[in-house]
Amino acid sequence: MSELLRQHIEKITPLTDKEFDYIFSHFTTRKYKKHQFLVQDDTAVQHDYFVLKGMLKASYITAEDGKEHILQFAWEDWWITDYQAYFNQTNATLTIDCIEDTEVLALSLFNREKICSEMHKMEHFFRRKSSFGYVALQKRILSLLTNSAEQRYQQLQNAYPQLFQRVPKTLLAAYLGVSRETLSRFSKM
Repeated sequence: MSELLRQHIEKITPLTDKEFDYIFSHFTTRKYKKHQFLVQDDTAVQHDYFVLKGMLKASYITAEDGKEHILQFAWEDWWITDYQAYFNQTNATLTIDCIEDTEVLALSLFNREKICSEMHKMEHFFRRKSSFGYVALQKRILSLLTNSAEQRYQQLQNAYPQLFQRVPKTLLAAYLGVSRETLSRFSKM
């Protein structure tokens, strides 16, 4: 499974075997069952998670009505955490739980900072990953502001068709900001 992380990093920067072994030594492997939590609202966030196997979601539950708003799905070859809490070392505002049985590599902020300070390649890697994340977040916000629900559904289906096989429709509806009934109507078109 470490090969997946190495391939992921090497999409941005090449590594020697020795460099990768050193980087990998800073991660811990963790396994979770479907419906288990990696991060819960109002608890400390210790790790950023690289997904080796499975599917997760990051969501926010509104206090007023208890409605779930899904910010992100993550599956193999993706990263997920509550970044605000992780980088600021504060308690989480998000909840991250498993949609499927999941295996991840966990990286503490201490270890992330350590490998970045010791290896320019890793500092470069995480800077590029952050930049890609900012671009994706901006696109998602603009899509929510400017596109109809049907357009957002089509964009999601075109960009990530695997979600429609792996994620329950109620969760897809929460991600798109539509009702389950509206999502069903789109899928029949």
